[in-house]
Amino acid sequence: MNTSTPAGKGKGSADNPENLPGEIRALREQVLELSARVTSLERATEQVDRGSQMLLSHQYRQLAANGVTLSFDEVGFRNYSQFEEDGILHYIFSLIGTGPMRSVEICAGTGYESNSANFILNHNWYSLLVDGDKRNVKRGSEFFANHPSTRYVGPKFLHHWIDRESVNEMLREAGFSGEIDLLVIDLDGVDYWIWDAITEVSPRVVCVEVMAQLGERSITVPYASDFRAQWIPLEKKDGIAGDGGREGSVFNLAFYGGASLPAYVKLARQKGYRLIGANRLGINAFFMRDDLGADHFPEVSWKDCVNENYDAEERRRIHEVLEDYAW
Repeated sequence: MNTSTPAGKGKGSADNPENLPGEIRALREQVLELSARVTSLERATEQVDRGSQMLLSHQYRQLAANGVTLSFDEVGFRNYSQFEEDGILHYIFSLIGTGPMRSVEICAGTGYESNSANFILNHNWYSLLVDGDKRNVKRGSEFFANHPSTRYVGPKFLHHWIDRESVNEMLREAGFSGEIDLLVIDLDGVDYWIWDAITEVSPRVVCVEVMAQLGERSITVPYASDFRAQWIPLEKKDGIAGDGGREGSVFNLAFYGGASLPAYVKLARQKGYRLIGANRLGINAFFMRDDLGADHFPEVSWKDCVNENYDAEERRRIHEVLEDYAW
């Protein structure tokens, strides 16, 4: 993800590793490497393996043939995705089938926590993973180079800062043109404008992160090639900033970046896509190209994707803070 340093952290903090002393910087890298290894081991013990996914696909198709479709809440699971997107996407492609078995993920991080990794490692997809942090690219490249499923043929991993002006050229030069199965955009910034600009590929399914706290307004941050998202502290009712009773949580922060789901719905219709659902938290939305899968995945309203458990008072406070920012 491309996010700015949270408010209140200075240039000497761990969020600015280039300014740390050499020994500390080296230690930081060692910790990150160890964390990455632990994460990969944890995921290896929790996965829905390839064989189970093949059986699930068969059962999903049998149910669909008998007129039974399942909600995204019923099919979600997490192997490598941040939340339950692995299971949702597996279900979607079980019913509509796959095309060229290719995906593009923009701001893929290390790639081993991404929405493409399950398809890469368990279903032999070829994917383009892009991230603006070369350390993420290095760690991700090493992970896939050492994984038995991708040791010989792995994803293409690029270190590239994404903007409207260069995104199509980047895709073309990487060998990704025409139809692909999946496009994932998770910049935490000008995501809306990047999807709007992409013409080099025609994804069958698109997954984008939405700013659920923006509610019913159809808005996005204005475009800037060097846009940086911001975390803005909220204030408690007594006027003192705090964690809202949830230590270490982002729930007491407003996020300035991205776009609302209604804005994405409008853009999707312009590009020939429809909203088919979202993950449980309502922050990752799924769109399908209009020539595909309408029998199994009809268009849904953005209101059907709202997480009703999202605190209304908290949303109101976030709205108040964000009103002063440019949209």
